[in-house]
Amino acid sequence: MEFDLNNQGEIDLMSVKRMMEKMGTPKTHLELKKMISEVTGGTSETISYQDFVTLMLGKRSAVLKLVMMFEGKSQESTPKVLGPPPERDLSSLP
Repeated sequence: MEFDLNNQGEIDLMSVKRMMEKMGTPKTHLELKKMISEVTGGTSETISYQDFVTLMLGKRSAVLKLVMMFEGKSQESTPKVLGPPPERDLSSLP
């Protein structure tokens, strides 16, 4: 949140640069572009929150799996109903 200056849920190249400098490990623009490409799989020029969590915790972390599962569950608005609707009778009406 500290480096997401526009509150879009993503950090761009300059934000990553500031973050790395604040951590005491400054990187060149080419190193940062390569890092962002590796994290996003080359699909984006910004790092999303989900990509950031993956980067910080690592792919094998059990904590990461729980965080990602929780994030996925929180984004579901209503459970999806499968199949035909249940039959109703007069006693089920309000």
